[in-house]
Amino acid sequence: MYISQSAKIGSNVTLGHNVVIEDNVVIGDNVTIGHNVVIRKDTIISEGCVIGDNTVLGKEPFKASISATTEKKELAPLVLGKYVTIGASCVIYRGAILKDHVFVGDLASIREDVTIGEYTVIGRGVTVENKTTIGKYVKIETEAYITALSTIEDYCFIAPEVTFTNDNFLGRTEERKKYFKGPTIRKGARIGANATILPGIEIGEDALIGAGAVVTRNVPARKIYVGIPAKELKDVPTEQLLENQVYYKG
Repeated sequence: MYISQSAKIGSNVTLGHNVVIEDNVVIGDNVTIGHNVVIRKDTIISEGCVIGDNTVLGKEPFKASISATTEKKELAPLVLGKYVTIGASCVIYRGAILKDHVFVGDLASIREDVTIGEYTVIGRGVTVENKTTIGKYVKIETEAYITALSTIEDYCFIAPEVTFTNDNFLGRTEERKKYFKGPTIRKGARIGANATILPGIEIGEDALIGAGAVVTRNVPARKIYVGIPAKELKDVPTEQLLENQVYYKG
C-alpha cells in the first residue's frame, strides 16, 4: 500500500490491499475502497462513496497522434459526489464530475470533461467518451457506447448496446473536424437496445426509439420511431409519458 503524505483521509475509511493514493487526494468520511485501487493525484472522493476492486480514479488521458477529440490541456481533478458507487475494474478520468448518488457498474469507462447528474446509473461495461454531459436520473444500460460531444438530458433511458456516433466522414478529410457532434437526447427520451444514433441527431423530449433502429434524422418530441432508417410509427402512449410516472420529480 502507498499513501502520499499530502493525502487527506477522513474518518472511518476502509482501504483494501495494495491501494495507491497519490498526492493531494481528498477522501471524505465513511468511504470504502477495494483491493488494488489506484487514486491519482488531486482526486476528490466525498463521503459515503464505495470504490470496487482494481479501479483507477483520476487517470490522465493519453492522446493518440491521430485523435481528433482528445486535447492536451490541464484538467481539473476528478470529483466524486456523496454516496457515489464505482464498480470493479472501472477507469474514471481526471476532469470528470460524478454528482451525488451516481452508480457506475463494473468495467465502465468515463472520460475527461464529463459531467454526470445525481442518481444516474451507468451500467456494466458502458463507455462515456469525453466532452459529454449526462443529466440526473438517467439510466444507461450494459455495453452502451456514448460518443464524445454528446448530451443526454434528465430521466433518459439508454438500453444495452446502443451506439452514439459523432463523425459523418468516418475519419476522412480534415474538413470533418468542423462538424464533430454527438447526439442530443432530450429529457425523458428512451432508446431501445442496439439502436444506432447518427452524428448531431436530436431526439426530442419523451420520444422513443425502437430496438435496432438507425436514426438518421431528428426525432420530434413524444413520437415513436422504428426501423432502418428510423421512421415515425405513432405517438408515445399517454400512460408512458414521463409526466405520468410516479418516480418523476419534475
